[in-house]
Amino acid sequence: MNIYKQGKKITTKIMSIKKIIAIGGGEIGRPGYPVQTMKIDKEIITQTGKKNPKLLFIPTASNDSEGYTQVVKKHFGRRLGCKVEILNLIKEKPSKKEIERKILSSDIIYVGGGNTLKMMTIWKRTGTDQILKKAHEKGIVMSGLSAGSICWFKYGNSDSRKFTSGSKELIKVRGLGLINALHCPHYDVEKYRQKDLKRMMKTTPGVAIALENCTALELIDDKYRILKSNKDAKAYKIYWKKNKYYKEEIKQEKEFKPIKFLLKK
Repeated sequence: MNIYKQGKKITTKIMSIKKIIAIGGGEIGRPGYPVQTMKIDKEIITQTGKKNPKLLFIPTASNDSEGYTQVVKKHFGRRLGCKVEILNLIKEKPSKKEIERKILSSDIIYVGGGNTLKMMTIWKRTGTDQILKKAHEKGIVMSGLSAGSICWFKYGNSDSRKFTSGSKELIKVRGLGLINALHCPHYDVEKYRQKDLKRMMKTTPGVAIALENCTALELIDDKYRILKSNKDAKAYKIYWKKNKYYKEEIKQEKEFKPIKFLLKK
């Protein structure tokens, strides 16, 4: 949109609404398992404003798993009506131009679970990390679960070592930094994360957002709310302050609230 003032032409930029839906975990219908995140997944689609949006699945964390890809195609494609495309960074080694074309032409980015550390390393090497930041600025809905939720945060509480050495030791992995907090997924079903997150946050500035399976943090520009596909699932804000440990439940409310208060100790 262009406007004129006192004989001078001033160009104004229309800003896109930034959208992130980070899911703590849950099943989407792999063989032998139920669909658990339907209400959250429908909200991802709703935020596009389209009936049949274009969803790009990025399965880097699962080593471009074909089985995972087929589950996503069935769930988001046949079940929910999305036009599903896949970005296989490992198997196909697309050019940076092709990566950018696929990402920036999508309505939804959905990132799968798996090895977060390996995923972030590949994204950085291929320039995918910077292209995803462009997609966020453009207003494309950024979403995913587990590794696919950690990636949107500054840091994540990650089990990436189990994929290489079999170690159960959790590590802090750096994400894209779109949300200025540390994120812990699977907070209920992987009980060991609770004790480790308490340890990890002792030396990590700021707060952690811990999400149980079937919960998600929905962030629209600078406001947030908690989504649930199971009414009993919970989300928490976790931090240390003056050598005291705090674990506060983040209540599910219909209205959005300013994110700055959630991210403040």
